[in-house]
Formats: sequence, structure tokens, C-alpha cells
Amino acid sequence: MSGLFSMELVRNYFIALAVFLLIDMVWLLVLSKKLYSEKLGYIMAKNPNLSAALIFYMIFIAGLMFFVIQPSLAAGNWQHAMYAGLFFGLVTYATYDLTNLATIKDWPISITIIDLIWGSFISAATALISFKIITAFFKQ
Repeated sequence: MSGLFSMELVRNYFIALAVFLLIDMVWLLVLSKKLYSEKLGYIMAKNPNLSAALIFYMIFIAGLMFFVIQPSLAAGNWQHAMYAGLFFGLVTYATYDLTNLATIKDWPISITIIDLIWGSFISAATALISFKIITAFFKQ
């Protein structure tokens, strides 16, 4: 990879972003919608702040690229992508959920546990699927 913002890096970023968004939309719009409404309805906004969500996705994928996907591609190691992605997801989702558990009155511990599992899974899946797509279609 040449340069900080090479076309290769930009391409890989958008592949990972697309993978993450597809998986997360299934989670948010189909699988967990009722769960979050039941457990967090008392603090949920009527309409989500889409700008904040977009900023989260952009920053999260940048972190996943920097700490997980690009190093895994450089090493040519899909297992690294999967396990480092899993740990990255655990750390990042724990930052959010454990802070909420510590500071928000009546924050459900069940949501924290579910989110930690989800964050670990989606990050591992995104890193692994992105790694597989990039290595299958673009020589690394």
C-alpha cells in the first residue's frame, strides 16, 4: 500500500463499510428492534439522529480498518482478521455499554450483555468477510 489515502485503502474502507451496514441493518431493523424498544423505550428518541449514526459508522470502520483489516491483509491472515475483529468489537462496544451501565439509571444489564456479544460478532464478521472479499477479488 502506498500513501496514507491510497485508492486501495479507500476501496477497502468502503467494502468494510458496506459489509458492516448490511449486517447492522438486519440487526437494527429486523432482529433487535422490538428488544431495544422494550428495554430502552424510556430513553429512545422518536427519530434517530442519522448524522450521529453516520459519524459513528465512519469512525468505527476507520478504527476497524486501522487496527484489524489492513494489518490482517498485510499479514495475509484471515484468522487474525476474525479474532482481532472480535476483540476490537468487544472493546468498542464495552466502552459504550459499560459506560451506560455505570452512568444511566435503570440501564438494563441484559442490553449490555447482548450488545457486547453483538459488537464482538459484527466486528469479527465484518473483518472476516471484508478480508475474504478483498483477497478474493483484489490481489493483496
